[in-house]
Amino acid sequence: MTAAGFDAVLAGRSGHLVRDDGVVIPLDAGRWGAVADADDAWLLDRCSGPVVDLGCGPGRLVAALTARGITALGVDSSPVARAQCRRRGAPMVRRDVFDRLPGEGGWAHVLLADGNIGIGGDPVRLLARAADLLAPGGTVLVETGGDPEECWRGIAQATGPGGHRVRWACVGAAALRALAPAAGLSVTAVSDPTASSRAFAELAAG
Repeated sequence: MTAAGFDAVLAGRSGHLVRDDGVVIPLDAGRWGAVADADDAWLLDRCSGPVVDLGCGPGRLVAALTARGITALGVDSSPVARAQCRRRGAPMVRRDVFDRLPGEGGWAHVLLADGNIGIGGDPVRLLARAADLLAPGGTVLVETGGDPEECWRGIAQATGPGGHRVRWACVGAAALRALAPAAGLSVTAVSDPTASSRAFAELAAG
């Protein structure tokens, strides 16, 4: 999550988002702060070149990729995330994902994991931003919501100390397939729904 209002959750306190339609989104601080595991493998195994992780949080995916010998950079606006990445040795910059970033147009892969397709509340704008970061032939790797048809956009309240209202979105795999062309992308692969409780998609230009 990029909003600094998630600092309390990043620091390990339990929390969740409450959408303006009443739906509660759990925030899994334990998983974010742990090392990458088998559930992350679908994303990691598709990274064959330099990777930028948007909304990197504590940097578990950046650290895992670096350990594989792949150049990786995290991006997050949270000072807590920056401190956690430094302790972990995960390269990151503290910046908004829509600000100018290092290596624009040269990344082989862009990650939007852990619900970060929601950043900014406008999935098409975010996907277009991700596409701008890619080198020719690159891909965007997205974690999608559990409901394939869901496409919700609105305001969500982060609970707990320091929580505040943020523009957010939730997008399922089928909805992502419908939205992607507006960002100049198309879905080229999806994860096996029987293999994990989490769902992922890969997108490429075209």
